[in-house]
Amino acid sequence: MAKRPVFIASKDKNNYVMEKDINFEWFPGFSVSQKQKSIDSFHDNVRKYDDSLRLLEVSSKSKDELGVALSAFNLKITTKSGKEFSVETAFQASKVFQNGGPFLDLYEKTSKDAKKDMRIKNSGDLIYFQFFNRRWELEPKTLFYDWLYINALALNKRLAEKVVEYNAFTDIEFNPQKSINCQAKSVALYVSLYKANLLDEALESVDKYKQIITQPLNKSPNENEKVTKERIEQLSIFDEIE
Repeated sequence: MAKRPVFIASKDKNNYVMEKDINFEWFPGFSVSQKQKSIDSFHDNVRKYDDSLRLLEVSSKSKDELGVALSAFNLKITTKSGKEFSVETAFQASKVFQNGGPFLDLYEKTSKDAKKDMRIKNSGDLIYFQFFNRRWELEPKTLFYDWLYINALALNKRLAEKVVEYNAFTDIEFNPQKSINCQAKSVALYVSLYKANLLDEALESVDKYKQIITQPLNKSPNENEKVTKERIEQLSIFDEIE
């Protein structure tokens, strides 16, 4: 048996993503067929918890093409200058450790090679993220990863239009005992913001995104409409990349 979380999109502005741990039968092995057996068992038990949920596995092992395309290894960011790299590559390239980083040459590597680069493992403790000219602290956890993912997804219109048809997401590769960031959680956050009519506002700027995600939205409209000098057009958030 195994236990993994399902991430459920919510309109609760104090808790955009609900997590429910689900027990299910685990099928050992690294083959896609074994992973998909585990996914089927996982989803069967999620439906026992709530059969109204519209489920999507978000990983390269998904049976659904949409789920495969939404994998951080496959979801691409394309800048106006024509550069293209995956969310996973950008995330790994943004890491700054005690003894090195950010390793910008990782932008030229595949998702798999970027994640397995020995410098990621051998450069000491992770101390912050540096996404070009902006520094992101490690707390709140997943804040940077979620921002990177939802902005990349918003730029992929075909995927963005399809994903809002679902409201619950899993990632068979995610083990909360070993990892913090999860692409399925990021997708659930995207759908939650969309359903709450807050997605466009969250995409306006980093400051606006942080405000929406980290602060309870029980303040007056004037307090929440604070103008920021760092307002960024949705379609140009990655244009700072040379």
